Amino acid sequence: MNHMRQRKQRGRPLDGWLVIDKPQGLTSTDVVNRLKRWFDAQKCGHGGTLDPLATGVLPIAFGAATKTVPYVMDGTKLYHFALRFGEARDTDDADGQVTETSEVRPTDDQIRAALPAFTGDIMQVPPVFSAVKIAGERAYDLARAGTPPVLEARPARVDRFELIGRPDPDHALFEVQSGKGVYMRSLARDLARACGALGHIAALRRLRVGPFAEAQAIPLDKLQPTEDTPRASPDLLLPVATALADIPALALTESEAFGLSHGQAISLVALMGRIPRAADPDGGLARAMAGSRVLGLCRLEDGWLKPERLL
Repeated sequence: MNHMRQRKQRGRPLDGWLVIDKPQGLTSTDVVNRLKRWFDAQKCGHGGTLDPLATGVLPIAFGAATKTVPYVMDGTKLYHFALRFGEARDTDDADGQVTETSEVRPTDDQIRAALPAFTGDIMQVPPVFSAVKIAGERAYDLARAGTPPVLEARPARVDRFELIGRPDPDHALFEVQSGKGVYMRSLARDLARACGALGHIAALRRLRVGPFAEAQAIPLDKLQPTEDTPRASPDLLLPVATALADIPALALTESEAFGLSHGQAISLVALMGRIPRAADPDGGLARAMAGSRVLGLCRLEDGWLKPERLL
């Protein structure tokens, strides 16, 4: 008999999302490990890494919610960051070693003139200290070992990049709205260079990831168990389907919902007039609803609505 199968998974089978306001100095994995322990949860993961230096919105998925992580990571993100001029650093943020210095301090006008080149669909070289994989190795592992890899530029989408403050000549504050896989550290590094200067991120805060916003975020230390409450309460978790709130909703009848939940595709002709405008008929996603119940995600393609990820 298989002994592995007999071994019960440790922890409680919790399902749902928790939005954490990540403190500075911890990795996203540190946060996941603490919460797994504090909630005594079987399964737990995060929806989009934040660097140790960064604070703000870190969505945490428990149980079945881990299946919806990719859709959260594809969502729009909103950041504020402070760019410090004068020093390039190996990590492209304040945690790294200085590699080069410059006396150049761009004017506000020079900064604003440089921003359009970093807006829209751009090509971006990730930071050397990032989780990008090179022949199966993480870039940051290679960099720490003293052989920093040469990374290729990759496509990134930046919806908005605005100068929102200039506390002093050494610092500039920005708001960025971006799609998936955009590195704020690369934006800061490249913008400084485009202004004929050098720079790195001194502070970074994420305000939104997909449907999860700063207003919902709970500071991590508030969840730390005490003698009175030895385990964090599952009542804090948001429903699994919260992750899909940004995806256009499509109302189905009970019989359509029954068919879909048994793996059947539905002809888009039968759904005419109900397909949400925001859903791309050419391979886009829709959130299938039966009344107020979320069935899961479907993909529109080749004239059919096909079940993709049912909850």
